[in-house]
Amino acid sequence: MRLLVVEDDDIVADAITRGLAAANYSVHRVASAEAAQAALLNEEFAMAVIDVGLPGTDGLTLVRRLRSAGKSLPTLILTARCTLNDKVKALDLGADDFLSKPFEAMELAARCRALMRRAHGASSGTIKLNRMSVDLPGKQLRVDDAEVELTAREWLVLECLVRRTGLIVSKERLQQALANPDQEITPNAVEVHISRLRAKLGNAAVVRSLRGLGYRLEEAKLA
Repeated sequence: MRLLVVEDDDIVADAITRGLAAANYSVHRVASAEAAQAALLNEEFAMAVIDVGLPGTDGLTLVRRLRSAGKSLPTLILTARCTLNDKVKALDLGADDFLSKPFEAMELAARCRALMRRAHGASSGTIKLNRMSVDLPGKQLRVDDAEVELTAREWLVLECLVRRTGLIVSKERLQQALANPDQEITPNAVEVHISRLRAKLGNAAVVRSLRGLGYRLEEAKLA
């Protein structure tokens, strides 16, 4: 698979390229957001690894531009900053995951594999998580081969979470997914739908709360 790496530091970029090559990925490296946008116009990539601190246009602005242009490829943000606000901003702008510098090459490769697995599952229409199977086009949830009935809003919450399994989904993103022109959705309403979804999932999956960040859907551990 071909990955796009957007990193202006030659030493860091070389380490990333060698690490991903060792994991059998082909890497195309550029040093700026503008070069990344040009590359994405001419080539197909399985995902993008983007440094925040780029010269000129920064990495977060690049992610926002990609999402605004309809680019759905998975994006992993690399950052030397690791504050709560930085993480929330990255997720809200459309990043799929973030990794703080310094990091190990093995972890970077593992994060890339996880993001591409999720993207493949979403594009194929069905996402399987151990005991749970989610048919996205058919809007059907099955646990242990038994169908679980969800309300329309419970389904919207599940869909947001399952498309980003293992990653944080902000409460604001869930509010946006649930919103309609006739009714404003409050943070408390999101918590109510999360609680009801947890009850229906039982121990088939875990919806974990992360204070100040949002929620994360995690696979249940196999016995």
